[in-house]
Amino acid sequence: MPNKHNDDRRHHIPKMRFQVTNWAAYEAGLRRRGSLTLWVSDAAIAAWRAPPRKTPGGQARYSQTAIDTAVMVRLVFHQPLRQTEGLLSSLLALLGLDLPVPDHTTISRRAARRKSVLATALPAGPVTLVIDSTGLKVYGAGEWHRDKHGVRGRRS
Repeated sequence: MPNKHNDDRRHHIPKMRFQVTNWAAYEAGLRRRGSLTLWVSDAAIAAWRAPPRKTPGGQARYSQTAIDTAVMVRLVFHQPLRQTEGLLSSLLALLGLDLPVPDHTTISRRAARRKSVLATALPAGPVTLVIDSTGLKVYGAGEWHRDKHGVRGRRS
């Protein structure tokens, strides 16, 4: 310990102290952090597989919706590509869908060509991931509710 001799003369940063006054609300907030809501529309399920190509080259197995979904799941959960592949396959199995899951190399190759999804900044607070026939959209707190019900919220 190189600084133990000057310990009494060094500047010490005091430890921050937090006092929880409402334990019920604090614990409910911790439980809410683990909450996951995933909506997948029937049109998005139908568009999961890529349509046949009319140009020369190999046939794509996954549509851009499938690749965008995998990239957004990766961004939301801060996971490497292989873990994202596993999470997506388990989510599709839980939903009871028999859809192929893009492998990590396909996600990497096709996401590199599509920079707009990777540049999306996730909003602070709760994240709602909505997948429909038009594609993938990440909604912040209250934005999905406002769009669905037509309620005008507070300006931010």
